[in-house]
Amino acid sequence: MKYEDLKILDELKEKGSITEEEYQREKEKILNEAENSSAYGSSKPLFGLTESSFLMLMHLSQFAGFILPIAGFVAPIIMWVTNKDNSASVDLHGKNIINFMISYAIYGAVLCITIIGIPVAIVLGILYLVFVVLASIKASNGEFWKYPLSIQFLK
Repeated sequence: MKYEDLKILDELKEKGSITEEEYQREKEKILNEAENSSAYGSSKPLFGLTESSFLMLMHLSQFAGFILPIAGFVAPIIMWVTNKDNSASVDLHGKNIINFMISYAIYGAVLCITIIGIPVAIVLGILYLVFVVLASIKASNGEFWKYPLSIQFLK
């Protein structure tokens, strides 16, 4: 993809659509993005895993709550806190997960207070499961996916 972007950039420069300064600035952005994306999955192993595998496991660790009720909340936090200084991606995904868990816990609690809200809370629970799986898949592919309807407690 970076080669396609560079080719388009070269064509714009040749046509005179952009200045030399704009060309150099955009070229640097493209090359920097390519370096960052290629380093995403190949950084230092975290607990013996590649970064993308670790991030996927961090998202999936929310399902630990099915085994031990509090584990689904504690496991991703521990994974985030112990590795957030080693990787900007771990920090970004960890904050995303925590914001998601807190937001959906609030939504669930508010909905369960009312009788009408109980069916909606069930739908919210199903969405929670689907969103965790989607975020895990995205993380394993080296992508960041912001959970829908999450309140940004941590930025």
